[in-house]
Amino acid sequence: MKHNNALPNVHLRKHWQKRVKCFFYPKSKQMVLEKKRIAKEKKIAPRPAAGLLRPAVRCPTIKHNRKLRYGRGFSIRELEEVGLTAHYARSVGIAVDYRRRNVSEEGLKINVDRLKEYMSRLVVFPKDRNNPVEGETEYSECKKVPQLKGEIIPIENKVEYEAPRAITPEEKNASAFKTLENEKKKLKEFNKKRHQKAK
Repeated sequence: MKHNNALPNVHLRKHWQKRVKCFFYPKSKQMVLEKKRIAKEKKIAPRPAAGLLRPAVRCPTIKHNRKLRYGRGFSIRELEEVGLTAHYARSVGIAVDYRRRNVSEEGLKINVDRLKEYMSRLVVFPKDRNNPVEGETEYSECKKVPQLKGEIIPIENKVEYEAPRAITPEEKNASAFKTLENEKKKLKEFNKKRHQKAK
């Protein structure tokens, strides 16, 4: 042994058969997954192959919040804007998230538009072939409806850049810190008055 190095004490006693899993056949795995996908599509047909309709939500943190992605489900407020109940929405292939709340009007508008587009394209099969209820399609027309493959309503991440312009004197004199402090003070006073009224 030379120099002041660490003594070799390598622990190569992995229990290979029990804990280590190797993937030597990626191509065959792809084929198995493809067969599963096709089987699932056949099972849920004529419903969309992608599954339930999901909302468009913003990613968390300042670094990623400019990007839209699919969320868990639509909020109750978004469904009410379109005139749907949570029970009916789930029955026609719309995902519902009871815990989600709408923070911005922009996010609410995006998802309300998604729901309106989905409802305009929706074909509801009748429970009774001979007597379709209002909102259901005739059974003869249902046979012609193909299964939708791919994403139901894809999300587009459009970035709109503002044209360069000169800074106005109002913007130069404005202070973001003072504005926030004033708003915090107003909120504090409002909550104080509300608690006094409650007493």
